[in-house]
Amino acid sequence: MIEVKNLVKIYETKKGCVTGVDQVSLTVKKGEVYGIVGYSGAGKSSLIRCLNLLEKPTSGEIHIDGVELTTLSKTELRKARLKIGMIFQHFHLVSAKTVSENIAFALKAAGLPKAKIHDRVTELLDMVGLSDKKDVYPAQLSGGQKQRVGIARALANNPSVLLCDEATSALDPSTTKSILSLLKKINSELGITIVLITHEMEVVKTICDRMAVMQDGKIIEEGDVYEVFANPKQSLTKDFVNSILQFELPERLLEERQGKLIKIYFQGEIAEQGVISDVFQTFKVRGNILHGKIEYIQDIPLGIFIMEITGEQVEMDRAIAYIAARTKNLEVIDDAA
Repeated sequence: MIEVKNLVKIYETKKGCVTGVDQVSLTVKKGEVYGIVGYSGAGKSSLIRCLNLLEKPTSGEIHIDGVELTTLSKTELRKARLKIGMIFQHFHLVSAKTVSENIAFALKAAGLPKAKIHDRVTELLDMVGLSDKKDVYPAQLSGGQKQRVGIARALANNPSVLLCDEATSALDPSTTKSILSLLKKINSELGITIVLITHEMEVVKTICDRMAVMQDGKIIEEGDVYEVFANPKQSLTKDFVNSILQFELPERLLEERQGKLIKIYFQGEIAEQGVISDVFQTFKVRGNILHGKIEYIQDIPLGIFIMEITGEQVEMDRAIAYIAARTKNLEVIDDAA
């Protein structure tokens, strides 16, 4: 488990002091995947680098598996860091060493007996799907393969925590998907707690159990991923969610509307029920779906549909009231009637 209490990181610059992390407190449960999302400059990189003391906090506490890192001596901290793996956006591989040598370096640094290093490297290469690349150099690898080496190196000493600093930002969408699948597999099979930072909500949606949104060094919203997507509270969180779930209708579709334009949010099992078809069978209205989308977050459906309902005023009102009662979330966005 990771517990952060009142963490502050202040940088001294020529122009004065800059607060990178501002009184952040959070708890990451053992074995979960926790995402921290924010735009550039939000403080998320500073926060994650404080978790293993690559950045020394100005104040606050960091507890990992019951150990308060900020109180440790240099020797104790080196030992504690063996249980905290980290992967980086730009891989940080040693270009003059082969794939095997890059991974073995972490094992040698930890003092693993030479006789055991070969077997452990072989095991790690198999885990990340690079058994056939053990003797090649980083320059001969694709971006996704380089990140797999980075993951293998981070796992070398059997950490209990894996920190991911924008681990997929330099990768194309297809490769990102494969890396996220690998991380989810590692989390599931090894029980490793994963903390990742990103500016991409798609990453959070795909892999995380819980999440936090950072802005100006502070955590402004936190919760279960599905709940944050379904009911974002802060304007920045809504912007992030909109990048995944929302859409703008072309102006031509908004012209010459004759009925009511409504936006319907379907959450959970209701998204898989025939609410709209029931409306057309029950009320004397017509409907025209202009846009719609269903995303599956943590295997739970979350849908948004925009549609126009036409008919007599009374029937439209009754139909809308019925949909609102079934979905618990409906918004009339234009009422030409």
